[in-house]
Amino acid sequence: MEILKPEELKEKFNDPWIAPYEKVITMADGDKVELIEYHPCPSGSNWLLYQYQHSSELIIDAKRDGNKHTYLCKVGKKPLDLKASINAAGIEEVAIDEEKNEVKVTHGGLAGAGVGAGMCRGMGEGVKYIELLEVGGGSKEGKATVVTPKYEKLVIGIDDTDVKDAGATWTMAHNIGLQLKEEGYEYLDHIIVQLFPHNPHKTQNCVSIALTFAVLKEEKENLINRLIEILKHDTLSDKTAIAILEGIGIPPKLREYAMATKTGMMDVETAEKLAEELNIPLLAVTGEQGKVGALAALGLYDDVDEAVKVYY
Repeated sequence: MEILKPEELKEKFNDPWIAPYEKVITMADGDKVELIEYHPCPSGSNWLLYQYQHSSELIIDAKRDGNKHTYLCKVGKKPLDLKASINAAGIEEVAIDEEKNEVKVTHGGLAGAGVGAGMCRGMGEGVKYIELLEVGGGSKEGKATVVTPKYEKLVIGIDDTDVKDAGATWTMAHNIGLQLKEEGYEYLDHIIVQLFPHNPHKTQNCVSIALTFAVLKEEKENLINRLIEILKHDTLSDKTAIAILEGIGIPPKLREYAMATKTGMMDVETAEKLAEELNIPLLAVTGEQGKVGALAALGLYDDVDEAVKVYY
């Protein structure tokens, strides 16, 4: 086994058949790990997603958005039964080192997939180091453990930042995400959630926004406070509110609430009652009305197709 940092990998393997990953991020919640990888190839990377889902017992779910892969995995070890073309690559082990605040994911693959297992992934931003177990390429198997910081997942729902004659909640939310990214936080995604189109309180299109972040435990409170500070400064509305969901996964009651808010009227009192029941912070930034949509955004942040549907 050889331990190599990204810069050491780049020096050692500068061959034309190495394509470095852009970034690797891992978030943990109990015995689950959400692995996000930004692959060097956009649609070509779909082959890898297909192979990983078929080869890895540790993968619960997987999806692709451009070159961004998201794998929901369970902690454990399940040896791979690699077969050329059929089961060519996968995840063999997922482990969390709480003492070092690290996540360790062991990848294996045949031929080019073996090259990707360690050398390509290991060069990505966000990787601390890899444990190179076997160098792949040609007809050989490659295997490596990729080690990254252990982040937590944080989703923030935002609603009611605009007024009848100015503003746009989706753009303001995204710009806040970008500003936080510039300040060093991991801004992962922006989801538009369509709400009930006949709501008399709406500004126009009636949508709320969910922003997702990967955050170190000790930086979580600072991120939330900074987002509120920016929102207070930028919002045009006196009804702005946010909701905060921590961890991986969505409670069933929260999704049910989101669907109810898409298909009919909802009130602030119901939103507050559910948030209290689920221990979800629901905060008025400048006013109460935005609580309804902010909470609803959390219930569909992981289902973008359903999030945008309009129910008449």
